[in-house]
Amino acid sequence: MAEEKDQTETGASWEDLPLPDEYPEPYAEDRAVLNGEAKEDAPAATTGESTKDQSAKCSPNLHQMLKAAESRRTPQGRDRDETEASESETEVVAEARKTDMQIQFTDQKQEFNKRPAKTGRRSLSHSISQSSTDSYGSVCSDSSEDESSPRDKQQKSSKGFSDFCIKNIKQADFGRKEIEIAQQEMPALMVLRKRAGGEKPLAGAKVLGCTHITAQTAVLIETLSALGAQCRWAACNIFSTQNAVAAALAERGISVFAWREESEDDFWWCIDRCVGAGTWQPNMILDDGGDLTHWLYKKHPSLFKRLKGIVEESVTGIYRLYQLSKAGKLCVPAMNVNDSVTKQKFDNLYCCKESILDGLKRTTDVMFGGKQVVVCGYGEVGKGCCAALKALGAIVYVTEVDPICALQACMDGFRVIKLSEVVRQVDMVITCTGNKNVVGGEHLDRMKNGCIVCNMGHSSTEIDLASLRTAELRWERVRPQVDHVIWPDGKRIVLLAEGRLLNLSCSTVPSLVLSITTTTQAMALIELYSAPEGRYKQDVYLLPKKMDEFVASIHLPTFDAHVTELTDEQAKYLGISKHGPFKPSYYRY
Repeated sequence: MAEEKDQTETGASWEDLPLPDEYPEPYAEDRAVLNGEAKEDAPAATTGESTKDQSAKCSPNLHQMLKAAESRRTPQGRDRDETEASESETEVVAEARKTDMQIQFTDQKQEFNKRPAKTGRRSLSHSISQSSTDSYGSVCSDSSEDESSPRDKQQKSSKGFSDFCIKNIKQADFGRKEIEIAQQEMPALMVLRKRAGGEKPLAGAKVLGCTHITAQTAVLIETLSALGAQCRWAACNIFSTQNAVAAALAERGISVFAWREESEDDFWWCIDRCVGAGTWQPNMILDDGGDLTHWLYKKHPSLFKRLKGIVEESVTGIYRLYQLSKAGKLCVPAMNVNDSVTKQKFDNLYCCKESILDGLKRTTDVMFGGKQVVVCGYGEVGKGCCAALKALGAIVYVTEVDPICALQACMDGFRVIKLSEVVRQVDMVITCTGNKNVVGGEHLDRMKNGCIVCNMGHSSTEIDLASLRTAELRWERVRPQVDHVIWPDGKRIVLLAEGRLLNLSCSTVPSLVLSITTTTQAMALIELYSAPEGRYKQDVYLLPKKMDEFVASIHLPTFDAHVTELTDEQAKYLGISKHGPFKPSYYRY
């Protein structure tokens, strides 16, 4: 989720990133089909200019929606809106919610009840809690569940659907209530269902998803289904799945393979079951972190080459896609949602600004006033974290490799230092760079007793956990996702979520902000799937600026906001359309 791209230059290439030593066997009856095409033709990379030119266009379905939005900005449309706004907007959202309650997804005929051969389940580490049934939100409460692995249980929904693997299908009713609560704060997706649901712009799309499985992403998944897509889903993080929400999705007939606190072996097993190789042919991927894309590229190259498009929302996954593209091995078009304005400026900044405090409070009960905190990275995530901590009286230091971001931190009143200069005295270290080993073993050894260490980036590589898993150090689980790592002399540090994403592992995030991000993801999927043949080549594209503005515009009624309209004279003076786009593609918001 963090943005410091230059830091990856010293890392290994994406293709060389290691996968687990042992994989669950591919879930397919004909392995020869899956592994018969090991070599891929290296497609010619498109130029940056052609990328910009092509990304400025929209598919016919999206063009109709954008025209409808533009018509509301005209004087005639505004007059109509002033008399019908409150009634029509209320009816749209209310009817969309009512329609959502009536959606019954048809059970797929294929069932994937045969489990691949077991390869020996490896625990993620000896620090995995034996009492991991506790949680931080009501949606994650599993205190009534048994400790057996979901892989050892056969479950069915009330309609006999069984193509899923979750913790407990009996939690479906409770998860449904959580999804309904999230819908109240996600108006754009509900409006999208109403406006585009009749056209079914994703009819025929078979979407593989690998994201956090929360109430908010459930609203996205069910929106995609309402727009005509078939969906199969796995989790991108072993700690962030809300089990009741996963149960609610399975009850509606969506194939979900995830539960809270999976082992690392379970994580890859779930992704492989989600792929459903041999019996299900995906044509779209919606990924968060690149793990699903990586798995399909490495283990099922024939399936990967037949994809129509990839939508990626994290900085980690985008790095990997650009590395593939640079090597000429990206054989499908991909949409970079992470660098769209509606993702960077809202999810990365405002979401992290609120959720960093929530995650720290729930896990440690710490008071921030007077605490010395180091935030590693001053991209959008780092900016949000620093602003929140400073507002509560913390003394905040920043580490940076980018001189522009470092200068921004100085102008915002933060002291920019090297971590080694203050590591002995600080009370908290928070990483948000997207890089690897930002906090190394030498830093961990020098931290003072009781220092809190956590990560706000997507990947779990920012903290050097390998240096903490040695015979000399002892791990003690004191709360769910809270470990004390104890040195021989008695010194201990507090490690949160085993170095994984803090806010979604240990707390929740604002639904309204995620409404913006998930609507952007849905628009990107529609654009890639509906685009005419040849518009997008084998490269990584940014979402057209017009779509960013559309996503923002359908959230404004939530705040009763009224945007000023340009006059014809003003639009001519600026040399733009009075309906947008209002900024060039290179504009920095």
